[in-house]
Amino acid sequence: MYRVTTEINFAYGHRLLDYNGKCAHPHGHNGRVEIELESETLDKADMAVDFTVVKHGVQAWVDEHIDHKMILRKDDPLLRPLHELGEPVYVMHHNPTAESLAELIYGVAAELGMPVATVRFWESPTSYATFTPSTASVNGKGLTGSTVRERRRG
Repeated sequence: MYRVTTEINFAYGHRLLDYNGKCAHPHGHNGRVEIELESETLDKADMAVDFTVVKHGVQAWVDEHIDHKMILRKDDPLLRPLHELGEPVYVMHHNPTAESLAELIYGVAAELGMPVATVRFWESPTSYATFTPSTASVNGKGLTGSTVRERRRG
């Protein structure tokens, strides 16, 4: 089995509802995403996956949807004033935690047809969350990128 990893960096803001701590207040991060893909074979160019295709596909989605945006849960009271002010917002079903964002980006990569195995989302230089679907999720329920994204998006 071959595994290749590419990295994407972007800036975003968020806050967590139902949380008692600093992250309950609006704040920002410089996020780093590692997307690990796997393949049992190499293509005619002897590559498991072309890094350029992966990076540009997922990077384009990140740039359009979450880069330099406030990422908020669908019931966050900040949504209305931010929308009224014309501020860029991305809405999720769940709190925009590192775990939720790792799962979201996994879903994006899978929906783009990439053989994604794992997504690691770094919220800071010292803290990250990893999303890898369980075997039961993949084999039993046919987990796809759109399945993951619908569970996470608002």
